[in-house]
Amino acid sequence: MIWLAWASFVVEVVLIGTGGLVRLTASGLGCPTWPKCTAESLVSTPEMGIHGVIEFGNRLLTFVLVIVAVAMFLLVVRMRRTRPELFWLAFAQGIAIPVQAVIGGLSVLTNLNPFVVGLHFVVSTTLVAVTATLVYRSMNGPRTAARLVPGWYTGLVRGTVAAVVVTVLVGILTTGSGPHAGASEAVDGGRLHRTGFDPQLMEHLHAIPAYALFALTLVLVVGAVVLRLSSRWALVLLVVEFVQIAVGLTQAQTGLPVGLVGTHMVLAGLLVGAVTVVVLSTRGSAGRQAVRERISA
Repeated sequence: MIWLAWASFVVEVVLIGTGGLVRLTASGLGCPTWPKCTAESLVSTPEMGIHGVIEFGNRLLTFVLVIVAVAMFLLVVRMRRTRPELFWLAFAQGIAIPVQAVIGGLSVLTNLNPFVVGLHFVVSTTLVAVTATLVYRSMNGPRTAARLVPGWYTGLVRGTVAAVVVTVLVGILTTGSGPHAGASEAVDGGRLHRTGFDPQLMEHLHAIPAYALFALTLVLVVGAVVLRLSSRWALVLLVVEFVQIAVGLTQAQTGLPVGLVGTHMVLAGLLVGAVTVVVLSTRGSAGRQAVRERISA
């Protein structure tokens, strides 16, 4: 079960990476229609070139996620009474996959409207949070009533979550204002949609919640050390943020090279996964041994 939960998480993060590859290689309209790749063909054709291969490859990866999600659901459905949290997490992942596919189709049909593409990324990061929770609960058992941290620390964690949400959302708008529209005008046959916001202004606005997030996470780490709590996941979050900020500053100063922008997108997914686990670790868990005893009883 644990390895399937990890597979769910990994595939979600990889999909963020391949989705970024589609956008950054101007392959967003490599398959100009949906659900088929062309009006006549379900798959990409040689005439569509590398753009069609990249876009259709990203669509194929969704089927890998479907296989993993179905396998996970079939595994936990018999445990819906003893482990209802796993059942509902697997169910949520399964329901979100077709929603995500439809939004992806709409992004193609709306000529890569940046707000629709942004919604596509929001759902992807939400699925990362769901699968990160699935991994944590698979490894640690269901949540208990025990609160492992004082109230002020819980409030600080909530503030950190809010900062993550704002950082990711403003980051999506920043990307939607920049040069990486997802396709070229030659592929599109006309003008590509952008948000219309000033890209440089959006970069500065994006930095504000990012730095606030880093400061809050630093306080989380220091607070954990002072309180003699486990600081492992807060440290993981801090490291992800440090790398994310370094990549963000570098890409802004080097003209937004596609490799760094893609790395920045994947790190955003890992950021969401890390903060999810930080939240979960503030409450007690029954542990795997207790779960085994409950199931066998």
